[in-house]
Amino acid sequence: MIPPALQLRNIHKRYGSTTALAGAALAVEWGETHALLGENGAGKSTLLRIAGGLERADGGPIEVGGGRAVIRSPRDARRLGIGMVHQHPTSIPSLTVAENIALTAGWRVQPREIRGRVLELSGALGLPIDPDSYAGRLPIALKQRLEILKALAARARILLLDEPTAVLAPLEAEELLRVLTGFAGVGNAVVIVTHKLREALSAASRVTVLRHGAVTLVGNSDTETPDSVSRAMLGGAGRPEPSATRSDARTSEPPAIRLQALDVARDGRYGIALRGAALSVLPGEIVGIAAVEGAGQRELMRAVAGLIEPLRGVLEVRQPVAFVPEDRTTEGLILPLSLAENMVLGMGEQAPGVAGALVSWKAASAATADLIARFGMTAAGPEAQAGTLSGGNQQKLVLARALARNPKVIVAENPTRGLDVAAAAEVHRRLREAAAGGTAVLFHSSDLDELLALSDRLVVASGGVLREPERRDRDLVGRMMIGAA
Repeated sequence: MIPPALQLRNIHKRYGSTTALAGAALAVEWGETHALLGENGAGKSTLLRIAGGLERADGGPIEVGGGRAVIRSPRDARRLGIGMVHQHPTSIPSLTVAENIALTAGWRVQPREIRGRVLELSGALGLPIDPDSYAGRLPIALKQRLEILKALAARARILLLDEPTAVLAPLEAEELLRVLTGFAGVGNAVVIVTHKLREALSAASRVTVLRHGAVTLVGNSDTETPDSVSRAMLGGAGRPEPSATRSDARTSEPPAIRLQALDVARDGRYGIALRGAALSVLPGEIVGIAAVEGAGQRELMRAVAGLIEPLRGVLEVRQPVAFVPEDRTTEGLILPLSLAENMVLGMGEQAPGVAGALVSWKAASAATADLIARFGMTAAGPEAQAGTLSGGNQQKLVLARALARNPKVIVAENPTRGLDVAAAAEVHRRLREAAAGGTAVLFHSSDLDELLALSDRLVVASGGVLREPERRDRDLVGRMMIGAA
């Protein structure tokens, strides 16, 4: 009998008084794609980080290929053939794609040689990328592709991926999952952490579910269902049902957002991202933007949020505007700072306790504590570092801070990226409540099902042009996103 590619047994991990893992286990076979599922804070990322050498377990053995493994660092993991692909990019922004890959893989830095090797690797895997692009200028989907190539360039045979499809359009996600299952199919092993349950059950051959740091389910994907997995994740509660799409937008009021003949330069000022765009969003209306990466949606959202100056055209937006960026760890929060400090920095002069150049930290902390309670965040208190929160609680903090400004307009990029079904449902509820109070919501999601469920109206960005589909049809919208309709 062939031993598992990777086996973790009875893994324990605590952070101070918080238990992250309580006897967790994971066994992955060679040739297998395995989905690791659970709510935010269930311990999934911690378990992967232990296997990848970024964290050390307080107890519990790890075996690779049947042999006892000591993994104290990412270097140890790489020597054992384990590659980790993080949810948030770890590349050096000022280096090119080729330089980042060479640095991780330990290649000799000969520019022409490493460029050729990157082209060969990315072509063979079906993950094309420009080796000369600077990592910091890549859109987030290509940053994630770079993370995968870095791991595979280092000769990984066991690939650990944290939310690999979180920011991908449906067709992009399907293509990536085909690449990963193909990689596993030739005798390697893949572990995927995802909150997209149907995707997990279709791509993986087996699933492991964690809840409160312990395993609640190990099963074959062909015998499990989204409901059975949800019960294991949520303790029997099942998946929250999405609310019905709202249809009560206040058509009698003037638009809260109005674009007319708007041209916006591509991020980095190279080329036109949005050309002749026209769009109106009414107070109380939720408008979703469907697009594949690089179709102009990023520049649209940031122009409306006031972060990018349009080249020409009309752009009228009611103030104040609240912005929820797609990457909470690099744009939404400063992780080493406290929750109260992040609240003050994010709200500026509107923050509680701020009077001119002075800050009353007592008042700011009290206001932050109130938001922690109202939004149901799991946090030690307003003085806790933002980096100690789970991804779901970090997103709650970003959203709570945005809503605390009582905005007339909310611009949200992938607001449920990396969140479990319960946390995503909470974000949806908060956005619907804001819209019911008269706030205009413009949001983009890489999850087409989320766009269809949450938006009153759907607009497709493709090739820098905005178009509204004739009907709310998933197939039609998907084809419009890639310019096939």
